[in-house]
Amino acid sequence: MNVSLIAPAAPPPEARIEFTRPSATLGAFDVDLAARLTTVAADIALVIDLAGVIIDLAIGDAALARDELVPLLGQRWIDTVGGDSKDKIAAMLRDTPPHGVGRWRLVNQIAADGGIPIALRFMTVGAGDDGRIIAIGRDMRSTAAMQQRLLQAQQSMERDYMRLRAAESRYRLLFDLSSEAVLIVDAATNRFVEVNPAARNLVGSEPTTNPGSAFVAIFESASRDRAGALIAAAGTSAIVEPVEVRLALGGRECLLSASLYRQDHSTYILVRLRPVEAGADIAADGRQMLIDVLERLPDAFVVTDEALNILAENGAFLDLAQLARREHARGQSLARFLGRPGIDIDLIVAHLRDHGSVRNFATVFRSQFDATDEVEVSAVAVIEGEQPCFGFTIRTTGRRLRDEPAAGRDLPRSVEQLTELVGRVSLKEIVRESTDLIERLCIEAALAYTGDNRASAAEVLGLSRQSLYSKLHRHGLGNLGTDDI
Repeated sequence: MNVSLIAPAAPPPEARIEFTRPSATLGAFDVDLAARLTTVAADIALVIDLAGVIIDLAIGDAALARDELVPLLGQRWIDTVGGDSKDKIAAMLRDTPPHGVGRWRLVNQIAADGGIPIALRFMTVGAGDDGRIIAIGRDMRSTAAMQQRLLQAQQSMERDYMRLRAAESRYRLLFDLSSEAVLIVDAATNRFVEVNPAARNLVGSEPTTNPGSAFVAIFESASRDRAGALIAAAGTSAIVEPVEVRLALGGRECLLSASLYRQDHSTYILVRLRPVEAGADIAADGRQMLIDVLERLPDAFVVTDEALNILAENGAFLDLAQLARREHARGQSLARFLGRPGIDIDLIVAHLRDHGSVRNFATVFRSQFDATDEVEVSAVAVIEGEQPCFGFTIRTTGRRLRDEPAAGRDLPRSVEQLTELVGRVSLKEIVRESTDLIERLCIEAALAYTGDNRASAAEVLGLSRQSLYSKLHRHGLGNLGTDDI
């Protein structure tokens, strides 16, 4: 028998399209075929009776079958889900018509190990007048993981976008507030891309510095060839020497420098203009005066690279190191002259790298002929710039007049003298000196407490009289005769 298929009318929004003649087209389906179709179509299918008890189930998804759910057969469905899903289950069981379908609801099914609940999306289908319901479920964990990755990717993109905006704002502020004239030129067209306010003020003609204007138009005709050659050289060479040019408006002489950089697959030239004025000569004279002052400084001054190789020094350093010529100092390691071996110089360098400066560090200085002087060192690290370096000032302290020690016992002075021995003698000798110092101070205190009664002092110290007399003699305390020993 031929069955004519009639196309259904267009469904309203959110409506389902159902079979038009299920009795004719699906009438031959038996129960086994319906069960197989349900198992294939759903990740999990539950058959629930009128009391809400699961009387049968089928799991069609292999991944879900491997996961251990709480026991389902013979249990009330509402007892196998999380607390946040119980109201959903009750509503689905209540609202599903005997011969109709419910709506999709997201349910958290409890795992057997008590771990993270398994997210399943269920739809209920009424299975007849006896109140049975078939719940068809789909595993939503892969979808949830994909949504989570999508959310994380979106958040990461937003964070990157915010960082880029913050960086652009900072560099825009620096570009606009810089007192140096900076111009960005497209290397392919030799036309302006961007010009900061300082450059517009220096050039003095705003139309010639608008984006798209020719770069060489801001210079006099005699200077345009030099400016163009500098731009061309910057595109091919890493180091380009600045050139002097004259501006078209006002005729001011400027020093022009350029450097190449790439951005977004395009090449640009960063151009800087600096007026050549008397101020430059004053700055040069100021640098020369500073060099002259450092050369005549009575304290030793030396500049090294990061490996402590000497780059420059003043005459006081040569005198302290007992070197006849500057060439004898250049290239030598400062560690050859400064600090106790293996102690001070490493400590100074570590402090410089961490904090940038060192002030009044007490150490020793060894000359070329191993003559030793006590010195104080102050140092600074200059990391920024073309060549990072360290600067050291070295002042001798060994010939300073020391204060006379105060009369009587002076514990802080004695402790200071002991700590000054660190790096000069071994720890064993320092401990022995400390023990002798403490022993002497205790004996002196006991004698003072007992009014110089040595028998009582020996009792206070827990010593025999003979032992006390021996220690008095060793420390040179009191006037001991041979009869007392």
